[in-house]
Amino acid sequence: MPRTTVARRKTAKKPIRQKTRTKRGKQGERRKRLLVLMFVILALMSVVVLKSCFMTIDISKLDYPSFVQQDFIGKDGHSRTGKSMKRVNDIVIHYVANPGSSAKANRDFFDSSQSSVSAHFVVGLKGEVIQCVPLNEQSSASNDRNPDTISIEVCHPKANGKFNSKTYGALIKLTAWLCDEFGLDEEDVIRHYDITGKDCPKYYVEHPDAWKKLKKDVKKAM
Repeated sequence: MPRTTVARRKTAKKPIRQKTRTKRGKQGERRKRLLVLMFVILALMSVVVLKSCFMTIDISKLDYPSFVQQDFIGKDGHSRTGKSMKRVNDIVIHYVANPGSSAKANRDFFDSSQSSVSAHFVVGLKGEVIQCVPLNEQSSASNDRNPDTISIEVCHPKANGKFNSKTYGALIKLTAWLCDEFGLDEEDVIRHYDITGKDCPKYYVEHPDAWKKLKKDVKKAM
């Protein structure tokens, strides 16, 4: 009887060892799968980071709308630095803070020795749009966001900074076109105020509802 009992005990231990080995094998497979998954996630994150650092479209192939008039200012190292723009993450709206001035007058000021600022575009009181700086170069408008933003200066008839209907319509068309070309949406349209806290564009800082409407109108136009 004692021998039989011992034999049974020895026989019972074998499946337990086998089960332990199987469990360890499964744990090893899970670790391998987890490592592969982590590698895939890291690879995808690397691609996203690289895309965020470089321009994803060919600027030379942009099909500009007929309402955009290109009249680039000269390179002077200040207003037009000539520094390349690697990526466009946002479109920044400004106001010229010079009531009644035209798009051409503001463009010419950017091109003068008195200026150290510029914008990619100026939208005028009659709805005219002048491009002052190529889109593959930085403008000098949005402080530390110059490297990754397109800037639009907007003319206004009065000191309150509100855009008239022709100016507003042209701004919406221009901004919607830029969003389409650069794969952006209305949430990527921001104010100078959102970068530095500056009261610019004045009316659309003081009237948040008007700013929300502007963004909604951009979305509708896309």
